Formats: sequence, C-alpha cells, structure tokens
Amino acid sequence: MGLKRHAYETQTNFLPACLLVAFCLFGVWLFAKSGHPPPTVVVVEDSVDITETPDADIGEPKAVFSQPDLSAGDVESFQSAESASIGGVSKSPKDSEPMEEEPELAFEYSLCADKGVDHIPCLDNEKAIAALKSRSHYEHRERHCPTGDDTLQCLLPLPSGYKPHINWPESRDQIWYDNVPHPKLASYKADQNWVKPEGDKFIFPGGGTQFKYGATKYIEWLQEAVPFLSWGKHIRTALDMGCGVASFAAYLEPFSTRVMSVAPKDEHDAQIQFALERGVSAMIGVMGTQRQPYPSNVFDIVHCARCRVPWHREGGKLLLELNRVIRPGGYFVWSATPVCPKCKAKEPDDKEIWEAMSELTANMCWRKAAKEINMAFGVGVMVWQKPTDNDCYDSRDEGTVPPMCPEEDNADAAWYVPIQACMHRVPTKEKTRGVGWPVEGKDRLSVVPAWLEGVQKGIYGRRAAVEFDADKAHWLRAYRTYLTEMEIEWASVRNVMDMDAHYGGFGAALEASAKPVWTMNVVPVTSPDTLPIIFDRGLLGVYHDWCESFNTYPRTYDMLHADRLLGSFATSSKCGVADVMLEMDRILRPLGYVIVREVDASHIKLIQAVARGMHWDAVSSIQKHNETLLTFRKTMWRPDPAVDATKSEE
Repeated sequence: MGLKRHAYETQTNFLPACLLVAFCLFGVWLFAKSGHPPPTVVVVEDSVDITETPDADIGEPKAVFSQPDLSAGDVESFQSAESASIGGVSKSPKDSEPMEEEPELAFEYSLCADKGVDHIPCLDNEKAIAALKSRSHYEHRERHCPTGDDTLQCLLPLPSGYKPHINWPESRDQIWYDNVPHPKLASYKADQNWVKPEGDKFIFPGGGTQFKYGATKYIEWLQEAVPFLSWGKHIRTALDMGCGVASFAAYLEPFSTRVMSVAPKDEHDAQIQFALERGVSAMIGVMGTQRQPYPSNVFDIVHCARCRVPWHREGGKLLLELNRVIRPGGYFVWSATPVCPKCKAKEPDDKEIWEAMSELTANMCWRKAAKEINMAFGVGVMVWQKPTDNDCYDSRDEGTVPPMCPEEDNADAAWYVPIQACMHRVPTKEKTRGVGWPVEGKDRLSVVPAWLEGVQKGIYGRRAAVEFDADKAHWLRAYRTYLTEMEIEWASVRNVMDMDAHYGGFGAALEASAKPVWTMNVVPVTSPDTLPIIFDRGLLGVYHDWCESFNTYPRTYDMLHADRLLGSFATSSKCGVADVMLEMDRILRPLGYVIVREVDASHIKLIQAVARGMHWDAVSSIQKHNETLLTFRKTMWRPDPAVDATKSEE
C-alpha cells in the first residue's frame, strides 16, 4: 500500500512538452503554450558562467535529499559552498571548464493599468461572475479563474503610501492604515471592537461579534466551561469559519493551537487582508457549492462565532461539509444567538434555527458534548462531537436524512468538487487514517502518525515512516543552514508559505524552532496527497493548483519556499514558470523573501531571468551536490506607468 495520488476534479492534466532546441525559444514557448501573449522578451549577451551543471531530472516527486540514501536515515544538511556570484548564479570554487556562453533570456513587465491594488484573479473575474446563472449559494464568492488572454501578465501596483509591515507581535494589535486602506469595516463593526482607525494605523482591540470584551477572555471562558477542549494539548488544529479579522486565531496562538481562519471576500471589506497584515493565519473561502480545499478527518475542532452560515438549510449540506473535515471525535463549537436567545437581541428565526439544528445534528449522530451560557458576555455556546465509530449510523432508520454517501464517493476529493448532502462512514480499520486521535501536545509535530506505519510506499518510493523521519531530519538541518548561510532578516518574517510542502518538514522545522512564524503548507493538486500527514502533525495546509491564483490578497506573505516546484512547470502545457512567479510576486510582501531549490541548470537560469524582470534582489546562491538554492528578495519597485505608456506608443 502506498500514499494515494491526489484525488480531485481538474480541467487539465500536466503533459510533457516537446524538447526545445534554443533556450530563448523555450521561454517564448512557455508563454505561447499558456494561451496568452508573453511579456516583452529580449535577448542580451551575458557572461554568466555555470561551472557545475546539475544532472538530476524533475519528474515524479523525489527527495531533495536523494543523496545520500534515505533508508539509512543519513541526510546531510545543505551546506554553503564558498562561491562567487555573477548575476545571481553561483560559481563553484572547483576548477572546471566553463560552459559555452548562452544568450540570456530577459523579461520586462508593465504595471497593471486596469487592475486594483487588491486584485485576486480567481475571485475578481468580472466576466465569469457576470455570466453566472445563480448567486443564491454564493457562487459569486467562489473561484472563477481567468484563462487565455485574461490571465494576469503584469505587476500589481502598491497602495499609495505603502510601508514595510509592522513586525509580529506588535502587528497583532496594530497595522499601517495605508497598507490596507479600508475603513468601512471599522465603521460597520464599531460596537464590536473588531478594528479601529487611529492616526496612521488601524488598531485591533481583540474583539469580535461574540467576544466584544476580548478574544482572550472568551477563549479562557471556553477552556473553563468546556475543559475537554484542552487548547494546545488535545486541540492543535482548528478551523474558524466566518473569522472576521481573525482575533480568535491571534489570541489562541499563545495556547499552542493553530487556526485556519476563513472568511469570504465580501461586503465586509477585506477582513482576511486585515488578518494577514496582522500576521494571523488566514485565507479567503466561502461555504458555497464547492467542498473546502482540505482532506477529510483533519481538523480537531471547527469554530463558528455567529458566522451566519445557514448550516441547517437544504438538508444540512453545509454542516455536512464540516462533518467531512472534522476528525472522528472532533468538535463543532457553535457560538450563536439561537443557543441563547436571551443573551442578545432576539432574532426572529432563532427558535426555528435551534430546532432545525438540534434535529439535524441528532440525525448526523453528533453527540451533545456541552451547552454553556455566559450572560455577562452575552454568549451561548453549543459543542457537538463527531462519532468515532459507525454504530449510530448503522442503527438509523432507513430513509433518515441526511443519507450516507455512496461508497465510491471519495471523502478526500476536494478540488472543485461539489458539496454533497451526505455523510461518509467513519474509518475503523486498524492503522487507517482517522482511527484514533493523534498524539497529544507538541509531540504531534515530530511523531510519525500511527497510520503511516502501514504505508509501504511513500512519495519517494521507500516506506512512508522511514521517509517521514528522514524528511524531518533533513529540514531541521536545512533550516539551520537557512539561518546561518542566508542573509535573511528573520525578524521581518511572520507569514510563511511552503508552496510544495511534501511531508510538511520545512513548516515543522520552523514550528520546532520557536520562531514567531506560521506556515501555510500547500500540497499541489498534481502531487501525491500528503496533506493529511501535515494536519496530523498539528500544522495547517491546503490543496492548490499553482496554474491559478491563490485565495489570498496581494502582499500577504513574508516568505515563499519553493522546493523543486518551479522547474516542474517548465514542461507544463497549462502554465509556465513565469506564470507561477507572477502569482508569487502578487502574494509576496515587498521586502519579502523567496527561497528556491532546483536541480536543472536551464530551470535555474529561467527562474533568475524572471526574477530580474520583476526586480527581485538576488540575495544568495548556494550550491552543493547537484542542487542549487537561490534566495531572492522582492523590492519596493513597481514599473513606471509613464514608461509603459511611452513603450505602448512606440
């Protein structure tokens, strides 16, 4: 038995491309195949000298640490070679004959003249949204990605007055006004202490719709009232639906609990952008017609604080989607007015909603774990627990709604897969994922998940448990190299994304270091499905297709980590290396870092050319064995619109 290939519904598979004769034609071909015109490409003479040509291909996922042998657990750290750098490419100190000089491929980008500073291609596709036949299920808040000539091929402008972000932990409580100049939310939620403008900053008092006296008091009350939740020990991963500006997640961090904060891009005016500018784990999402981009049975708890999602409607379809992602024995914490109508001004349908939720959850076999009222806070909380076996399901009367899902329905399929109004059976077979609770506390980060012991073939071809341990050791050592050999100002790094996370080793190494960072671990939909492993380590992650835009605002991440990812797009028929790097530029904060690990010399040269076109600074280049590690830093530079206008006239 091996790790499953990723199950998802996709529009295009990655296909191998024809071999290219000339490197310049290769770059132009990438854009032609992606279906849109390329940026300006010019050939210039250059004296770049790569004296060691990496010789490993990128095909099926293989270990970055493929030398030496993984099975022996002997994983070397990636050490720096003393080298000179020309144009961002390191030269080995070894004596060797230089390669024949090749012309350099250069990219030139213009400023997006028709896109706003907060543009998100897959969420702001006006053409697709206008063509929707219905919006009743929030279809207009879901992903509708542009194609062909409509894809983004320019650099987004910065907001007027943009400044380098305030560092964590100060950013939890204050951010620069000009970086997210959206005052409407502050006015709309003025009585709930979400956010307040104050001079040249926005201030975050820590309040929310259900905890206007502060998230810390609310969290402490929950812990006291419902002690079995045990933040940081029993509960390590949480999903906060309708999170607002993510104060629940911000104030749960000291309790050693990682929270995926989710809210739509809607009339509440950039609430997720506020969250990420603060340095809080968050992404844009909506409970609409599509499954959430997570595997089944992964969240310890799902929290909804007056999130106003109609959980009870249409056979409980949206609540059944939560049931899919909550791990067996996990909890749904519903903090809402129907739980305590006396706590706040009574809503006209509170009684109807409460009765519908009570019936629905009973039919779903959720156990009533606790119901707590705090009149001082004006809050009522209901806690339900998902079953750990199928006894209740099997005892239900025939025809009970909601029904069980067909056996052929893959609970882990989550990329562009419609939500189904049904329930999947709970896994019960020994050494199967979802059977038993992960280890308690911080040990979860490093202990091999019990079910992984039975997986004979991991993503690199060896036993999965062996690969897990070797991957862990490798990234702990690699992280030490990142600290000592790379010129990174770690104090400015808070929001980190690992763009192809594999077993989550890089994010785990950051977590183990106790540095004040959090990591969004992305598992591409074309890769083996390792996201359940990442969640079982107590980390956060998501599925994504890098030929499309990520569900986040521009300028939201401080570091992007791409381990042998970019080169894989050199032969993609759907998008190219430059397309992915444009998206990286969009989501990376000015002065943020990009770490790239690649093997193929032509891929490295293409990546460097695109980076130069975006005016990313080449910070460092390290080479060892057959691999090159590049570090870039995005600058505050944006193309001059006056120059763009002159070029267009010519």
